[in-house]
Amino acid sequence: MQPPASATPNLAQIFEPVREALARVEVEFAKHLESRIDLIPEMGKYVQMSGGKRVRPAVLLMAARLCGYAGDKGVLNAAVVEFIHTATLVHDDIIDGAETRRGRLAAHSRWGSDVTVLLGDYLYIRSMSMALSQENRDIVRLLCDCTLRLIEGELYQLTKIGDASITEAEHFEIIRRKTAWLFACCAEIGAMLGEAPAAQRDALREYGFDLGLAFQIVDDLLDYTADEAVLGKPLGGDLRDGKVTLPIILLLERAGAEAEAVVHQVIADGQLSAAQWRTICDLLERHGAIDATFERAVRHAERAKQHLLAAFPVSPERESLLALADYVIQRDR
Repeated sequence: MQPPASATPNLAQIFEPVREALARVEVEFAKHLESRIDLIPEMGKYVQMSGGKRVRPAVLLMAARLCGYAGDKGVLNAAVVEFIHTATLVHDDIIDGAETRRGRLAAHSRWGSDVTVLLGDYLYIRSMSMALSQENRDIVRLLCDCTLRLIEGELYQLTKIGDASITEAEHFEIIRRKTAWLFACCAEIGAMLGEAPAAQRDALREYGFDLGLAFQIVDDLLDYTADEAVLGKPLGGDLRDGKVTLPIILLLERAGAEAEAVVHQVIADGQLSAAQWRTICDLLERHGAIDATFERAVRHAERAKQHLLAAFPVSPERESLLALADYVIQRDR
């Protein structure tokens, strides 16, 4: 897997146009976790600290600024999408039985699944309550639709657990719903806040959609190529959990029976030995499945950039969103 020749973008530099707004999102997030039930803010802050890089809120804020909006509704909606994203992570960890997230105990490992599933529910409902505090019902409808797609994606993925015959088209249907639509929603909300014309709103939605696909494809790939210490979770976890993602789908298409035996055995056992891991990694490299997966990620990242280049003039926000597409395919965690 070879990244483009350009230097890996620095995420802090990419987010610089919205740095102060992102800091306000953190405050907004914490404010809406306040409750007379002490366990809610305690767990919520723990999960928040275990979260990612705030890419989704940053996309929303930069899209809004790109369309000329810098008001308080940007921060509110960025916090809403972070609540939605955090809720999905909490539920995903329970479903997957993941013991850790980014090198720390997952919430359900610390507090138990019964309590943690209710925290995820709380985060979903809180996000909608926050969204309803604004006058723009079109944004609320978009957020509801996006959340439904996320849940549908999770349900669809569960029907495909342990299915080594899953097709590339079926896998893409899952990641469109689980990942891409939320990115698209973030970018489109930014356009809606800025009252952008239809062409620019469409361009931002498509930018977010392709960015989300690239993000998830790289996420799938890192499960086979990353440094485990950097990634913060055991490698090979997807296959061990019965999730056949794009690298393995392409491998099975290319290697046939040579790969089927080991892949089917890992899925059946729910275990991945060191010898099986070496075999799978060797097959992935030898049959070009790693490079083919990465090429698909690059393709979607380039499409994302083209949507912006065709619809927006040069600005710090546009350049940051373009750089974000490069970052997504070059990240190592």
